[in-house]
Amino acid sequence: MTLQWLGYVGLVALVLCWIPQSLETIRLGRCPVNLSFLVLASLGSFSLAIYAFSLGDPVFTVLNVLTTLGAMLNLYYRIFPRKSST
Repeated sequence: MTLQWLGYVGLVALVLCWIPQSLETIRLGRCPVNLSFLVLASLGSFSLAIYAFSLGDPVFTVLNVLTTLGAMLNLYYRIFPRKSST
């Protein structure tokens, strides 16, 4: 319990790293990030979220749910880029 705060610091840092990429992806309507990376990041985070939930670990459950959402948002725009209006 003493080092749980360290887990929350890591959670915030990892979730924050997805925000700039996700905002840029939404702004551009496409994601230039490698497709394999996005698929593996989505699968890995989702699997870890289920595992952390089964253990009852709130830090890693929240972390992996949020990173799954970030990865999947970017994956969506990577597979289905928005058509440019030009």
